[in-house]
Amino acid sequence: MKNIKITICVLFVFTFHFIEAQQLQSFIEDAKRNNPEIQGYLLRHNIAEEKINEANWIPNTEFSAGYFVSEPETRTGAQRARFSARQKLPWFGAITARENYASAMADAEYVEIAIAKRKLTLSVSQSYYRLYTIKAKQKVLNENIRLLKTYEKLALTSVEVGKASVVDVLRLQIRQNELQQQVEVLDEAYLGEQITFNKLLNREGNVVVNILGELSLPKEDAVYDSNRLPFNPELLKYDKLYESVVQSEVLNKSEHNPMIGFGLDYVPVSERPDLSFSDNGKDILMPMISVSIPVFNKKYDSKSKQNELKKLEITSQKDNRLNVLESAFAKAISRRNQARIQYNMQVKNIKQTNDAEEILIKGYEAEAINFNELLDIQELGLKFKINQISAISAYYEESAIVNYLIAE
Repeated sequence: MKNIKITICVLFVFTFHFIEAQQLQSFIEDAKRNNPEIQGYLLRHNIAEEKINEANWIPNTEFSAGYFVSEPETRTGAQRARFSARQKLPWFGAITARENYASAMADAEYVEIAIAKRKLTLSVSQSYYRLYTIKAKQKVLNENIRLLKTYEKLALTSVEVGKASVVDVLRLQIRQNELQQQVEVLDEAYLGEQITFNKLLNREGNVVVNILGELSLPKEDAVYDSNRLPFNPELLKYDKLYESVVQSEVLNKSEHNPMIGFGLDYVPVSERPDLSFSDNGKDILMPMISVSIPVFNKKYDSKSKQNELKKLEITSQKDNRLNVLESAFAKAISRRNQARIQYNMQVKNIKQTNDAEEILIKGYEAEAINFNELLDIQELGLKFKINQISAISAYYEESAIVNYLIAE
């Protein structure tokens, strides 16, 4: 029978944690779909992708026409006008270089989406745990208020038989008032945090958020591999930026190459009426080719130096960010471990205060209750329970930070 009860308790705890995880994950997915910041990053990525199509361009085709006010005479006749067409073409591979550069910038924008989603997941999770903390504290306070009411009835009975004074009753009532005040303050805190939570999901702030059940710490801490830190999108972003600079240099070298131009001139010629020969009045058609060479332009050399400096800058920024993330990871693990230590200590303290409280109550049958001691024990028990809730909340909030840093 005992084994059956233990099995039922384990199944209940597992079922609750599964439901709680499903509820939180549902909130996170809603936030990702509806959060305007995420939508903004998606639009930026779409714009960056469209720039790949924009990169596939060549210089405008030039058309020109001119009319000779004073017609120049040639052997074959007078030239009346001139019509020209010109087209310049970039060197081989220039268009591909522009497309690769635009694609690298689009990849960098895509990583920004991943970073924004991770940050949003962290913000939703932490806000959810803050809401849980407020509700859990309210529950403990209400339980203590009900317990104090029981003590109040016990004190009134003791007053009637001369085992307690009216002061004891008043002290119990004052303590109830203090706890009720804390409950009402937490009501306001919950409403404020609820607005924050709803806004992360991009919905009306007054939407009621129902937090399911009670959280408890897992028997064993999850083991996290800090070697996954380099795969955090915040660091991958620098890899993508570095690649964009590499492609920028490829594009720079491509633009340093000559440009080839093709053209065609057409000149209509009038016939000479005073002569008769085979080419009389023959129009002029002149194909042309040109090459544009950046001989005296130093901007390409300067651009190359800038790209080298940008690579060094990005590498330094990545190294610094890795140090920051490693520090944040170590602190989160440390604070999570501290939360477990605090939780385990509160469990022991709560058990001891419950035992002390039980001893005081049992002594009521033999002699008068010391309501001062009982109230002190009750206050200690409340303090330990509040600390236990804070430890649970801290544990899961720090775990959320760790997940932000190293989750796949």
